[in-house]
Amino acid sequence: MTIITFNSLLDEKIADTAAQMKRVLREHDPLKIAVAWTGGKDSTVVLAIWREVLKAEGILTPLCFSIDTGVKFPEVMSFRDNLAEDWNIDLKVIRPEVDIKAYPIAKDTVSCCRDLKIIPLQKALAKESIEVLITGIRRDEHPSRAAREPLEHRENPDHTVFNPILEWTEMDIWSFITMHEIPHCELYDKGYRSLGCQPCTVLGEGEGERQGRNKDKEKNLELLTSLGYF
Repeated sequence: MTIITFNSLLDEKIADTAAQMKRVLREHDPLKIAVAWTGGKDSTVVLAIWREVLKAEGILTPLCFSIDTGVKFPEVMSFRDNLAEDWNIDLKVIRPEVDIKAYPIAKDTVSCCRDLKIIPLQKALAKESIEVLITGIRRDEHPSRAAREPLEHRENPDHTVFNPILEWTEMDIWSFITMHEIPHCELYDKGYRSLGCQPCTVLGEGEGERQGRNKDKEKNLELLTSLGYF
């Protein structure tokens, strides 16, 4: 896959993303950099570009963190596991230390995300001494992300959240996937535009990319980010 060309605005975004990644790679041990890979389209695109950047440096096994809350779509988990094998990914699956069968899933979305996602992620970052966590968030997908920065310092534990595709659009993502034949989860072909946990994701109707996401969680996304959610 060629990731640096200048034939279109998207090519410029690809090149800028790769350039950002190269700067981060020069400043940090690659073993201390992990991609926050959800199995969704955005983080898969980020992972695809990151793989190419690493390959150019002779590094063939990217490190990825993937949070398995216990209530994710099985199609997403299957896609993630199969692609991790195909792409030779060092995949660290993070799971919450709760009894998922007894847990009140989505009753309080802030508490649920904190217990099933944020706390397990923070523990994994500390355990692996991760310095940089690469995400696939974009400015246009949610109002709370409009002012996000490419590099954001976080505490508990001390690390940097790196957001290299902030300026990309949903159309950019699908154009990249099509151009470079990047695999994607089958649920997108069934009409889903954004994938979260099963209890908080439905086939939504409307204009917004995240219209199928739980509305209570969506209105608290800025709060969740402040608590450690990427």
